[in-house]
Amino acid sequence: MSTKNIKYNVKLFPLYKAVSWDLLFYYSISFIFLTHVKGITAAEVLFSDAFYPISKILFQIPIDILINNIGKRKSIILGNLLLCICILTTIFANSLLIIIISQVLCALGYCLKNATETNLLYDSISDSPKRNNLFSKIDSRGSALYYYFDAITSIAAGFLFIVNGYLPMFLCLALCLVSVFLSFKFNEPISLKKQKKNLIKTNLFDLKQAFHFIFRSNRLKSLILINVLLSTLFAIFSTLRSSLFTDIGLHEQYFGIIYAILQIISGISTQNQERFHNRFRNKTLSFFSLTTTISMIIIGFCEIFGFSFGISLEIILLMLAVQFIMKGPFYTLIKRYLNSFSTPSMRTKISVASEFFTGIFRAIITFLASFLLGIVTTSYVYVILGCIFTVIFVILLNYMSSRVGLRPEQYSKKEIIFEELH
Repeated sequence: MSTKNIKYNVKLFPLYKAVSWDLLFYYSISFIFLTHVKGITAAEVLFSDAFYPISKILFQIPIDILINNIGKRKSIILGNLLLCICILTTIFANSLLIIIISQVLCALGYCLKNATETNLLYDSISDSPKRNNLFSKIDSRGSALYYYFDAITSIAAGFLFIVNGYLPMFLCLALCLVSVFLSFKFNEPISLKKQKKNLIKTNLFDLKQAFHFIFRSNRLKSLILINVLLSTLFAIFSTLRSSLFTDIGLHEQYFGIIYAILQIISGISTQNQERFHNRFRNKTLSFFSLTTTISMIIIGFCEIFGFSFGISLEIILLMLAVQFIMKGPFYTLIKRYLNSFSTPSMRTKISVASEFFTGIFRAIITFLASFLLGIVTTSYVYVILGCIFTVIFVILLNYMSSRVGLRPEQYSKKEIIFEELH
Protein backbone atom coordinates (compact mmCIF):
# COMPACT_ATOMS: atom_id res chain seq x y z
CA MET A 1 0.00 0.00 0.00
CA SER A 2 1.46 3.34 -1.05
CA THR A 3 2.29 6.13 1.39
CA LYS A 4 -0.21 8.34 -0.45
CA ASN A 5 -3.06 5.92 0.23
CA ILE A 6 -2.09 5.62 3.89
CA LYS A 7 -2.01 9.42 4.28
CA TYR A 8 -5.51 9.49 2.76
CA ASN A 9 -6.71 7.43 5.77
CA VAL A 10 -5.34 10.13 8.10
CA LYS A 11 -7.12 12.90 6.19
CA LEU A 12 -10.42 11.00 5.98
CA PHE A 13 -10.52 9.80 9.58
CA PRO A 14 -11.71 13.01 11.35
CA LEU A 15 -14.65 13.37 8.93
CA TYR A 16 -15.47 9.67 9.22
CA LYS A 17 -15.39 9.76 13.03
CA ALA A 18 -17.56 12.90 13.08
CA VAL A 19 -20.34 10.93 11.39
CA SER A 20 -19.62 7.38 12.52
CA TRP A 21 -18.25 7.32 16.07
CA ASP A 22 -21.70 6.75 17.54
CA LEU A 23 -25.35 6.94 16.53
CA LEU A 24 -26.43 10.49 15.69
CA PHE A 25 -30.04 11.68 16.19
CA TYR A 26 -30.46 8.73 18.57
CA TYR A 27 -29.30 9.08 22.16
CA SER A 28 -31.09 12.33 23.00
CA ILE A 29 -34.46 10.72 22.18
CA SER A 30 -33.77 6.96 22.50
CA PHE A 31 -35.21 6.72 26.02
CA ILE A 32 -38.44 8.57 25.24
CA PHE A 33 -38.71 6.78 21.86
CA LEU A 34 -38.64 3.39 23.57
CA THR A 35 -40.87 4.41 26.50
CA HIS A 36 -43.38 6.67 24.69
CA VAL A 37 -43.51 5.21 21.17
CA LYS A 38 -42.72 1.55 21.88
CA GLY A 39 -44.34 1.40 25.33
CA ILE A 40 -41.36 -0.01 27.25
CA THR A 41 -40.72 0.88 30.90
CA ALA A 42 -37.50 2.51 32.16
CA ALA A 43 -36.47 -0.73 33.90
CA GLU A 44 -37.11 -2.68 30.66
CA VAL A 45 -34.99 -0.20 28.71
CA LEU A 46 -32.05 -0.85 31.04
CA PHE A 47 -32.79 -4.59 30.92
CA SER A 48 -32.58 -4.58 27.11
CA ASP A 49 -29.43 -2.42 27.32
CA ALA A 50 -27.76 -5.21 29.31
CA PHE A 51 -27.87 -7.51 26.27
CA TYR A 52 -25.50 -5.14 24.46
CA PRO A 53 -22.50 -5.87 26.72
CA ILE A 54 -23.45 -9.55 27.05
CA SER A 55 -23.40 -9.90 23.27
CA LYS A 56 -20.06 -8.08 23.08
CA ILE A 57 -18.60 -10.65 25.47
CA LEU A 58 -19.72 -13.53 23.25
CA PHE A 59 -18.55 -11.87 20.02
CA GLN A 60 -15.04 -10.76 21.03
CA ILE A 61 -13.04 -13.89 20.17
CA PRO A 62 -14.91 -14.64 16.89
CA ILE A 63 -14.54 -10.98 15.95
CA ASP A 64 -10.77 -11.03 16.45
CA ILE A 65 -10.52 -14.07 14.16
CA LEU A 66 -12.74 -12.39 11.57
CA ILE A 67 -10.71 -9.16 11.62
CA ASN A 68 -7.45 -11.08 11.17
CA ASN A 69 -8.82 -12.75 8.05
CA ILE A 70 -10.74 -9.96 6.29
CA GLY A 71 -8.72 -6.94 7.46
CA LYS A 72 -9.60 -3.75 9.33
CA ARG A 73 -11.15 -1.89 6.39
CA LYS A 74 -13.71 -4.61 5.58
CA SER A 75 -14.44 -5.05 9.28
CA ILE A 76 -15.30 -1.34 9.57
CA ILE A 77 -17.59 -1.59 6.53
CA LEU A 78 -19.35 -4.66 7.95
CA GLY A 79 -19.71 -2.99 11.36
CA ASN A 80 -21.45 0.04 9.85
CA LEU A 81 -23.77 -2.18 7.78
CA LEU A 82 -24.81 -4.02 10.94
CA LEU A 83 -25.67 -0.72 12.61
CA CYS A 84 -27.97 0.11 9.70
CA ILE A 85 -29.79 -3.18 10.28
CA CYS A 86 -29.88 -2.46 14.03
CA ILE A 87 -31.65 0.89 13.55
CA LEU A 88 -34.11 -0.63 11.07
CA THR A 89 -34.90 -3.35 13.62
CA THR A 90 -35.51 -0.75 16.34
CA ILE A 91 -37.78 1.32 14.09
CA PHE A 92 -40.04 -1.64 13.29
CA ALA A 93 -39.83 -3.35 16.71
CA ASN A 94 -43.14 -4.37 18.25
CA SER A 95 -41.92 -6.11 21.40
CA LEU A 96 -39.16 -6.13 24.00
CA LEU A 97 -37.67 -9.20 22.31
CA ILE A 98 -37.13 -7.31 19.04
CA ILE A 99 -35.48 -4.45 20.95
CA ILE A 100 -33.14 -7.00 22.52
CA ILE A 101 -32.31 -8.38 19.04
CA SER A 102 -31.46 -4.84 17.90
CA GLN A 103 -29.08 -4.54 20.87
CA VAL A 104 -27.36 -7.78 19.80
CA LEU A 105 -26.92 -6.43 16.25
CA CYS A 106 -25.62 -3.14 17.66
CA ALA A 107 -23.11 -5.02 19.81
CA LEU A 108 -21.81 -7.00 16.84
CA GLY A 109 -21.42 -3.82 14.79
CA TYR A 110 -19.54 -1.98 17.51
CA CYS A 111 -17.34 -5.00 18.28
CA LEU A 112 -16.04 -4.71 14.73
CA LYS A 113 -15.76 -0.90 14.79
CA ASN A 114 -14.20 -0.51 18.24
CA ALA A 115 -11.50 -3.09 17.54
CA THR A 116 -10.46 -1.56 14.22
CA GLU A 117 -11.23 2.16 13.73
CA THR A 118 -8.65 3.86 15.93
CA ASN A 119 -6.17 1.05 15.27
CA LEU A 120 -6.48 1.68 11.53
CA LEU A 121 -5.65 5.33 12.20
CA TYR A 122 -2.70 4.44 14.42
CA ASP A 123 -1.34 2.03 11.79
CA SER A 124 -1.68 4.79 9.16
CA ILE A 125 0.63 7.17 11.03
CA SER A 126 4.34 6.68 10.39
CA ASP A 127 6.34 5.31 13.30
CA SER A 128 8.18 8.23 14.91
CA PRO A 129 8.65 9.86 18.34
CA LYS A 130 5.67 12.11 17.53
CA ARG A 131 3.34 9.22 16.64
CA ASN A 132 1.36 9.27 19.91
CA ASN A 133 0.89 13.03 19.79
CA LEU A 134 -0.23 12.92 16.14
CA PHE A 135 -2.66 10.10 16.90
CA SER A 136 -4.18 12.03 19.81
CA LYS A 137 -4.43 15.21 17.73
CA ILE A 138 -6.17 13.53 14.75
CA ASP A 139 -8.42 11.32 16.87
CA SER A 140 -9.45 14.19 19.15
CA ARG A 141 -10.25 16.34 16.10
CA GLY A 142 -12.67 13.66 14.88
CA SER A 143 -14.13 13.25 18.37
CA ALA A 144 -14.68 16.99 18.75
CA LEU A 145 -16.37 17.20 15.35
CA TYR A 146 -18.61 14.32 16.39
CA TYR A 147 -19.60 16.07 19.63
CA TYR A 148 -20.46 19.29 17.77
CA PHE A 149 -22.36 17.40 15.08
CA ASP A 150 -24.15 15.37 17.76
CA ALA A 151 -25.12 18.60 19.52
CA ILE A 152 -26.79 19.93 16.36
CA THR A 153 -28.58 16.66 15.62
CA SER A 154 -29.69 16.31 19.26
CA ILE A 155 -31.47 19.66 19.18
CA ALA A 156 -33.07 18.76 15.87
CA ALA A 157 -34.05 15.32 17.19
CA GLY A 158 -35.94 16.82 20.12
CA PHE A 159 -38.10 19.04 17.93
CA LEU A 160 -38.52 16.41 15.22
CA PHE A 161 -39.66 13.90 17.84
CA ILE A 162 -42.54 16.22 18.77
CA VAL A 163 -43.60 16.28 15.11
CA ASN A 164 -43.22 12.53 14.64
CA GLY A 165 -41.40 10.10 16.93
CA TYR A 166 -39.98 8.16 14.00
CA LEU A 167 -38.34 11.09 12.16
CA PRO A 168 -35.11 11.16 14.25
CA MET A 169 -34.77 7.40 13.86
CA PHE A 170 -34.95 7.55 10.06
CA LEU A 171 -32.38 10.37 10.03
CA CYS A 172 -30.16 8.23 12.26
CA LEU A 173 -30.47 5.45 9.68
CA ALA A 174 -29.55 7.86 6.88
CA LEU A 175 -26.33 8.86 8.64
CA CYS A 176 -25.49 5.20 9.26
CA LEU A 177 -25.66 4.76 5.48
CA VAL A 178 -23.30 7.73 5.09
CA SER A 179 -20.92 5.93 7.47
CA VAL A 180 -21.01 2.86 5.24
CA PHE A 181 -20.16 5.02 2.22
CA LEU A 182 -17.22 6.71 3.99
CA SER A 183 -15.85 3.41 5.32
CA PHE A 184 -15.51 2.16 1.73
CA LYS A 185 -13.05 5.03 1.16
CA PHE A 186 -10.45 3.75 3.63
CA ASN A 187 -7.34 1.85 2.53
CA GLU A 188 -5.96 -1.17 4.37
CA PRO A 189 -2.65 -0.10 6.02
CA ILE A 190 -1.17 -3.58 5.58
CA SER A 191 -2.14 -5.31 2.34
CA LEU A 192 -3.75 -8.70 2.88
CA LYS A 193 -2.11 -9.82 -0.34
CA LYS A 194 1.24 -9.63 1.44
CA GLN A 195 0.03 -11.58 4.42
CA LYS A 196 -0.58 -15.24 4.89
CA LYS A 197 -4.26 -15.67 5.68
CA ASN A 198 -4.42 -16.74 9.32
CA LEU A 199 -6.05 -20.03 10.15
CA ILE A 200 -8.49 -20.19 13.06
CA LYS A 201 -6.03 -22.33 15.04
CA THR A 202 -3.27 -19.75 14.53
CA ASN A 203 -5.58 -16.88 15.52
CA LEU A 204 -6.66 -18.63 18.70
CA PHE A 205 -3.02 -19.28 19.60
CA ASP A 206 -2.14 -15.63 19.00
CA LEU A 207 -5.10 -14.46 21.07
CA LYS A 208 -4.09 -16.81 23.89
CA GLN A 209 -0.55 -15.41 23.77
CA ALA A 210 -1.89 -11.86 23.77
CA PHE A 211 -4.09 -12.46 26.82
CA HIS A 212 -1.13 -14.13 28.53
CA PHE A 213 0.98 -11.04 27.90
CA ILE A 214 -1.80 -8.70 29.10
CA PHE A 215 -2.23 -10.61 32.37
CA ARG A 216 1.55 -10.44 32.98
CA SER A 217 1.63 -6.70 32.32
CA ASN A 218 0.70 -4.63 35.37
CA ARG A 219 0.53 -1.55 33.16
CA LEU A 220 -1.95 -3.02 30.66
CA LYS A 221 -4.05 -4.66 33.38
CA SER A 222 -4.39 -1.32 35.12
CA LEU A 223 -5.25 0.62 31.96
CA ILE A 224 -7.79 -1.96 30.81
CA LEU A 225 -9.44 -2.01 34.24
CA ILE A 226 -9.85 1.75 34.43
CA ASN A 227 -11.10 1.78 30.84
CA VAL A 228 -13.64 -0.90 31.75
CA LEU A 229 -14.90 1.04 34.77
CA LEU A 230 -15.15 4.52 33.24
CA SER A 231 -16.53 3.24 29.92
CA THR A 232 -19.25 1.40 31.84
CA LEU A 233 -20.21 4.54 33.75
CA PHE A 234 -20.34 6.71 30.64
CA ALA A 235 -22.37 4.04 28.82
CA ILE A 236 -25.19 3.86 31.38
CA PHE A 237 -25.33 7.64 31.90
CA SER A 238 -27.58 8.09 28.86
CA THR A 239 -30.47 6.07 30.28
CA LEU A 240 -29.95 7.25 33.86
CA ARG A 241 -29.82 10.89 32.76
CA SER A 242 -33.11 10.66 30.85
CA SER A 243 -34.75 8.75 33.69
CA LEU A 244 -33.60 11.44 36.17
CA PHE A 245 -34.99 14.24 34.01
CA THR A 246 -38.31 12.38 33.85
CA ASP A 247 -38.31 11.93 37.65
CA ILE A 248 -37.80 15.66 38.35
CA GLY A 249 -40.51 16.63 35.83
CA LEU A 250 -38.44 18.14 33.03
CA HIS A 251 -40.33 18.37 29.73
CA GLU A 252 -39.12 16.00 26.99
CA GLN A 253 -38.52 18.78 24.44
CA TYR A 254 -35.66 20.08 26.60
CA PHE A 255 -33.83 16.72 26.65
CA GLY A 256 -32.27 17.30 23.23
CA ILE A 257 -31.23 20.88 23.98
CA ILE A 258 -29.51 19.91 27.24
CA TYR A 259 -27.81 16.95 25.60
CA ALA A 260 -26.62 19.20 22.77
CA ILE A 261 -25.04 21.70 25.18
CA LEU A 262 -23.33 18.84 27.03
CA GLN A 263 -21.95 17.43 23.77
CA ILE A 264 -20.53 20.86 22.83
CA ILE A 265 -18.80 20.89 26.22
CA SER A 266 -17.36 17.43 25.46
CA GLY A 267 -16.19 18.66 22.06
CA ILE A 268 -14.32 21.58 23.58
CA SER A 269 -12.71 19.41 26.27
CA THR A 270 -11.72 16.79 23.68
CA GLN A 271 -9.88 19.41 21.64
CA ASN A 272 -7.93 20.21 24.80
CA GLN A 273 -7.04 16.59 25.62
CA GLU A 274 -3.33 17.35 25.31
CA ARG A 275 -3.67 20.05 27.97
CA PHE A 276 -5.28 17.53 30.34
CA HIS A 277 -2.44 15.10 29.65
CA ASN A 278 0.27 17.74 30.17
CA ARG A 279 -1.40 19.25 33.24
CA PHE A 280 -2.09 16.03 35.20
CA ARG A 281 0.44 13.61 33.60
CA ASN A 282 0.21 10.26 35.44
CA LYS A 283 -2.68 11.63 37.56
CA THR A 284 -4.91 12.22 34.51
CA LEU A 285 -6.94 9.02 34.86
CA SER A 286 -7.28 9.59 38.62
CA PHE A 287 -8.70 13.05 37.96
CA PHE A 288 -11.17 11.74 35.36
CA SER A 289 -12.45 8.83 37.44
CA LEU A 290 -12.88 10.38 40.88
CA THR A 291 -14.34 13.62 39.52
CA THR A 292 -16.92 11.56 37.63
CA THR A 293 -18.02 9.46 40.61
CA ILE A 294 -18.19 12.42 43.01
CA SER A 295 -20.38 14.29 40.51
CA MET A 296 -22.69 11.24 40.41
CA ILE A 297 -23.12 11.28 44.18
CA ILE A 298 -23.89 15.03 44.18
CA ILE A 299 -26.51 14.56 41.43
CA GLY A 300 -28.25 11.87 43.46
CA PHE A 301 -28.36 13.88 46.66
CA CYS A 302 -30.05 16.83 44.89
CA GLU A 303 -33.39 15.05 44.70
CA ILE A 304 -32.93 13.04 47.90
CA PHE A 305 -32.48 16.25 49.93
CA GLY A 306 -35.65 17.68 48.36
CA PHE A 307 -34.23 20.83 46.80
CA SER A 308 -36.57 22.95 44.70
CA PHE A 309 -36.88 22.15 40.99
CA GLY A 310 -34.79 25.17 39.98
CA ILE A 311 -31.91 24.53 42.40
CA SER A 312 -31.89 20.78 41.66
CA LEU A 313 -31.81 21.39 37.92
CA GLU A 314 -28.94 23.89 38.22
CA ILE A 315 -26.81 21.54 40.33
CA ILE A 316 -27.62 18.53 38.13
CA LEU A 317 -26.73 20.40 34.94
CA LEU A 318 -23.47 21.63 36.48
CA MET A 319 -22.48 18.09 37.52
CA LEU A 320 -23.49 16.68 34.12
CA ALA A 321 -21.26 19.31 32.50
CA VAL A 322 -18.40 18.10 34.71
CA GLN A 323 -19.03 14.51 33.58
CA PHE A 324 -19.01 15.48 29.92
CA ILE A 325 -15.78 17.44 30.41
CA MET A 326 -14.23 14.21 31.73
CA LYS A 327 -15.76 12.01 29.03
CA GLY A 328 -14.47 14.03 26.08
CA PRO A 329 -10.68 13.65 26.46
CA PHE A 330 -10.88 10.28 28.25
CA TYR A 331 -11.76 8.23 25.17
CA THR A 332 -8.88 9.69 23.15
CA LEU A 333 -6.27 9.50 25.90
CA ILE A 334 -7.10 5.94 27.01
CA LYS A 335 -6.67 4.74 23.40
CA ARG A 336 -3.35 6.56 23.27
CA TYR A 337 -2.17 4.93 26.50
CA LEU A 338 -3.32 1.45 25.44
CA ASN A 339 -1.70 1.73 21.99
CA SER A 340 1.69 2.78 23.34
CA PHE A 341 4.51 0.21 23.24
CA SER A 342 2.59 -2.27 21.06
CA THR A 343 2.55 -3.68 17.54
CA PRO A 344 -0.31 -3.46 14.95
CA SER A 345 -1.63 -7.00 15.60
CA MET A 346 -1.29 -6.61 19.36
CA ARG A 347 -3.22 -3.34 19.33
CA THR A 348 -6.25 -5.16 17.93
CA LYS A 349 -5.97 -7.84 20.60
CA ILE A 350 -5.63 -5.26 23.38
CA SER A 351 -8.83 -3.64 22.06
CA VAL A 352 -10.55 -7.04 22.00
CA ALA A 353 -9.46 -7.79 25.59
CA SER A 354 -10.62 -4.37 26.78
CA GLU A 355 -13.99 -4.73 25.05
CA PHE A 356 -14.36 -8.27 26.42
CA PHE A 357 -13.94 -7.23 30.04
CA THR A 358 -15.96 -4.05 29.50
CA GLY A 359 -18.80 -6.22 28.24
CA ILE A 360 -18.73 -8.40 31.35
CA PHE A 361 -18.64 -5.51 33.81
CA ARG A 362 -21.12 -3.37 31.88
CA ALA A 363 -23.64 -6.25 31.84
CA ILE A 364 -23.33 -6.68 35.60
CA ILE A 365 -23.71 -2.95 36.33
CA THR A 366 -26.58 -2.54 33.83
CA PHE A 367 -28.52 -5.42 35.38
CA LEU A 368 -27.80 -3.94 38.82
CA ALA A 369 -29.01 -0.50 37.71
CA SER A 370 -32.12 -2.06 36.13
CA PHE A 371 -32.88 -3.91 39.38
CA LEU A 372 -32.33 -0.77 41.47
CA LEU A 373 -34.55 1.34 39.19
CA GLY A 374 -37.34 -1.14 39.82
CA ILE A 375 -37.27 -0.54 43.58
CA VAL A 376 -35.86 2.99 44.13
CA THR A 377 -35.79 6.31 42.30
CA THR A 378 -33.04 7.28 39.85
CA SER A 379 -31.41 9.61 42.40
CA TYR A 380 -30.71 6.69 44.75
CA VAL A 381 -29.24 4.71 41.83
CA TYR A 382 -26.83 7.60 41.21
CA VAL A 383 -25.74 7.66 44.85
CA ILE A 384 -25.38 3.88 45.17
CA LEU A 385 -23.38 3.48 41.97
CA GLY A 386 -21.33 6.60 42.71
CA CYS A 387 -20.28 5.26 46.12
CA ILE A 388 -19.49 1.77 44.79
CA PHE A 389 -17.37 3.11 41.94
CA THR A 390 -15.56 5.62 44.16
CA VAL A 391 -14.37 2.81 46.45
CA ILE A 392 -13.29 0.68 43.48
CA PHE A 393 -11.43 3.58 41.88
CA VAL A 394 -9.58 4.46 45.09
CA ILE A 395 -8.33 0.86 45.38
CA LEU A 396 -7.41 0.63 41.68
CA LEU A 397 -5.69 4.03 41.53
CA ASN A 398 -3.58 3.14 44.56
CA TYR A 399 -2.50 -0.03 42.70
CA MET A 400 -1.77 1.96 39.53
CA SER A 401 0.33 4.66 41.22
CA SER A 402 3.60 2.73 40.83
CA ARG A 403 2.73 0.86 37.62
CA VAL A 404 1.30 3.39 35.12
CA GLY A 405 2.57 6.72 33.80
CA LEU A 406 6.27 5.87 34.09
CA ARG A 407 8.97 6.83 31.61
CA PRO A 408 9.68 4.16 28.93
CA GLU A 409 13.02 3.19 30.47
CA GLN A 410 11.34 2.58 33.85
CA TYR A 411 9.16 -0.24 32.47
CA SER A 412 10.44 -3.81 32.47
CA LYS A 413 10.70 -5.77 29.19
CA LYS A 414 7.51 -7.69 29.94
CA GLU A 415 5.57 -4.39 29.85
CA ILE A 416 6.58 -3.47 26.27
CA ILE A 417 5.96 -5.37 23.02
CA PHE A 418 8.82 -5.09 20.58
CA GLU A 419 7.75 -7.60 17.95
CA GLU A 420 4.75 -9.44 16.54
CA LEU A 421 3.49 -12.54 18.28
CA HIS A 422 4.36 -14.79 15.37
